[in-house]
Amino acid sequence: MPAPLMPTYGAPPITLVRGEGTRVWDDQGREYLDLLTGLAVCSLGHCHPAVAEALSTQSRTLLHTSNLFANPIGPEVATTLDRLLGTPTWADGWTGDGPRGRVFFANSGAEANECALKLARLVGGRGRHVVVSALGSFHGRTLATLHATGQPAKHEAFQPLPEGFRHVAWENIDALEAALDPSVAAVLLEPLQGEGGVNPASAAYVHAVRRLCDERGILLMFDEVQTGLGRTGRWFGHQHFDVVPDVVTTAKALGNGVPIGACWARAEVAEVFSPGDHGSTFGGQPLAAAAAQATLAALEDLDAPGRAVARGTRLADALVDLPSVASVRGMGLLLAAELDGLASKPVADACLAAGLIVNAVTPTALRLAPPLTVSEAELDEAVAILGRVLAQAAEVPA
Repeated sequence: MPAPLMPTYGAPPITLVRGEGTRVWDDQGREYLDLLTGLAVCSLGHCHPAVAEALSTQSRTLLHTSNLFANPIGPEVATTLDRLLGTPTWADGWTGDGPRGRVFFANSGAEANECALKLARLVGGRGRHVVVSALGSFHGRTLATLHATGQPAKHEAFQPLPEGFRHVAWENIDALEAALDPSVAAVLLEPLQGEGGVNPASAAYVHAVRRLCDERGILLMFDEVQTGLGRTGRWFGHQHFDVVPDVVTTAKALGNGVPIGACWARAEVAEVFSPGDHGSTFGGQPLAAAAAQATLAALEDLDAPGRAVARGTRLADALVDLPSVASVRGMGLLLAAELDGLASKPVADACLAAGLIVNAVTPTALRLAPPLTVSEAELDEAVAILGRVLAQAAEVPA
């Protein structure tokens, strides 16, 4: 008898019951190399000892307080995020002395983006509330973040969606400039479109967007839900471009598997919020905050950005030499292998059958987002599996 779950995800191909580092096991005892890490969530690998210990200790100390009371961990996590967002030093001269911005904690990336969208409307004021985002982007599944998402096919079943969103072609600065009328409060961008196909922005585009936002008095908001916390080779993806953002959201890797999201804003932007304007019953509660605190400490000890560059370069160099791989794109350890003449979904399915977890991010591209703790030997093992799968797939007549 099927479980009484809503059919929002289709039928999962396997049931996972255990994880350790880069490996997971299903309920039949089969072992898999996980090069997707729960959609770029478990950057420290599955069941990292420091995170597990923090959760165990906190679960015996204090689980939840609601937002009516403070807990000592959330402010420490906010301070670390603020420092990492200023690393390296800001282009406007900030050197890391004292907080540069303020953080709101949520439970997910979508909720973190909801906070950003509400901030934009408060800063813009009545009549200046439109948020412009890029086609191909992904910003969440709530009604507002769904409309912010630049994938019109995902909108159709849920019309009418909240008003106040506009989409422009990715990497087209002329299209963006044409869309910036007086009703626009903010531009929301991913420095690398993850769900849209692992498409990195160019430095020229990001600098041009920053210039336009400055000229028009518009907020520049980066959605770093997937790209944050070291995965691209910098603590945050926008830091590749040396631009100063007004708002940054992050989530996936923040709790290494425990649901938590964060919306950071420059202090003068965050100050538009008054008590009661926004909130979350669970956001930043002690258990999730403890997971984030342990995760951030472990990522810093690991030198997560440096590890992402080193391992990512090794993986990209190996992937591009495989049969039927036309090109490899991405940053750090967030990569896509573009296939030549093969559909990605059957290849991803064959990889799973062979013990390797990747996903078909577009009809012709595979996404790979291994844990930043992945070893060179594990990467070599994964590439060998993928190579065998691709060679076999290429032998099957189309």
